[in-house]
Amino acid sequence: MFSLLNAQALLGIVLILALCWAMSEDRKRFPWRLAIGAIALQAVLVLMLFGIPGSQVLLNGMSGGVNGLAAATRKGTQFVFGYLGGGPQPYALADQSALFVFAFEVLPLILVISALSALLWHWRILRWVIRGFGFLFQRTMGLGGASALAVAANIFLGTVEAPIVIRGYLERLTRSELFLLMTVGLATVAGSTMVAYATLLAPTLPDAAGHVLTASIIAAPAGVLLSRIVVPEKAGQGGAFADYTSALNYESSIDAIARGITDGLAVVLNITATLIVFVALVALANVLLGAFPDVAGAPLSVERILGAVFSPLAWAIGVPWEEAGKAGALLGVKMVLTEFTAYIELARMPVTELGERTRTILTYALCGFANIGSVGIVVAGLGVLVPNRRTEVLDLVWRALMAGFLATCLSGAVVGALPEALFRSTPAASAGPATPAGVVP
Repeated sequence: MFSLLNAQALLGIVLILALCWAMSEDRKRFPWRLAIGAIALQAVLVLMLFGIPGSQVLLNGMSGGVNGLAAATRKGTQFVFGYLGGGPQPYALADQSALFVFAFEVLPLILVISALSALLWHWRILRWVIRGFGFLFQRTMGLGGASALAVAANIFLGTVEAPIVIRGYLERLTRSELFLLMTVGLATVAGSTMVAYATLLAPTLPDAAGHVLTASIIAAPAGVLLSRIVVPEKAGQGGAFADYTSALNYESSIDAIARGITDGLAVVLNITATLIVFVALVALANVLLGAFPDVAGAPLSVERILGAVFSPLAWAIGVPWEEAGKAGALLGVKMVLTEFTAYIELARMPVTELGERTRTILTYALCGFANIGSVGIVVAGLGVLVPNRRTEVLDLVWRALMAGFLATCLSGAVVGALPEALFRSTPAASAGPATPAGVVP
C-alpha cells in the first residue's frame, strides 16, 4: 500500500535530480527520456530481483563467479604473504575481524584483473564484447561500446579495475564519457567487497546478499543518468559517433600478462599511498575540530558535521524523521571515510534504533565507492592509465564524487518509493554468503 513515506521518497528522487541539474554544465539540456527510463529500469530490476521466485539463483551465480576470482587471487596472496594474506594462522586469534587487511584482500585483485584484461584484449575477446555492448547501449542509453562495457564492469569491479578493462580506449573517450566512467565507478562497488558487506548486514537485514548485489546493479543506470545531467554529451560526440579504434597491441600472450602486471602494479602503489594520505588528513581534521568545545555533549568531528548536513537528505530518500539523524550520520561516515566503515556502524546499531525499512534503504544508499578517499584512488588510477588527461580528471573528479554519492541515494529513494512488503516477503532465502576470511558476522 502506498504511504506517506513512499511519497517522501518520490520527493527525494525529484530533489536528487534537481541537485544534479544545479551542477550541470548545460542546464538547457536535461535528458528527460533517460531520466524516466533509468528510474523505471531501477524499479523494474528491484521488482524482478525480489518479486519473481527463483530470480536470486541468477544473482547468486554471478556473485559466485566474482567470488571465484577473488578466491583465486587470495591463493596467490597467501602463497606470497602466508598467514598475513589470510592463510593458516600460527596463533590463537582474539579478534577474527583483524584478519581483513585491505592491502592483502583488495589490492592484489587489481593485479589479477589488470593481467587478465590485457590477456583477453590480446585474444580479441574484449574487443568483440565491447562491440556487443556498444550495440546494446547505443539502442538503450546512447552509450558507446567502451563506456557501455565500463558501466557493466563497474557493477562487479572497482573504480580502477573497470578503466583497466577499457584501457585501450581511455584516450578517445569524450569529456562526458570520461565523467560517466568516473561517476559510475564511484556509484558502484567491487565484487570483492560485496560478500563482506552482506556478511556484516546479514544478522540484522533479511536477504542482505541479494540487497547488496542488487544495489550495485541498479546504481549503474543511476550513475549514467546523473552523469549525463551534470556533464551532458555534446551533439555529434560519443555514442554511435565515437571512434574507438585503438593502437593498443601486445606481442604475445606472455607480453600481455607481463605488461598488464606492470600497469596494475603502478596503480596499486598509487592507490596505497593515496589512501594513507587521505585517511590521515581526515584524522588530522578531527584532531583540530576536537579543540573546539563539545556540541550537544559530544566532541565535534567531520563525521558529525556531515551527518547533520545529510539528515535532510536521509529523510528525503524515505527514512522516517526520528531515524534521519542516525541515517544521515551514516551517509556522512560513508562520504568521509568509506562505505565499509558505514556498513560496520550500520551493522552495530541495535534493531531498536533503526527499523528494517531504514536499514534496507541505507543498504542501497551506502553501496558505492563515493567517498573522499576514492577521489584519490580515481585520480591516482586514471593518472597512471591515461596521464595525458590528468588535468581533465582533476577538473571533473569532485563533481563525479557528488554525482556518484547522489546516485546511490537515488537507488535508496527508488527502493523507498516501492512497497515495503516487497522486501519483507522476498522469495529467496535470507541466509548470507559464506564468511570471507577476516570478516565475522
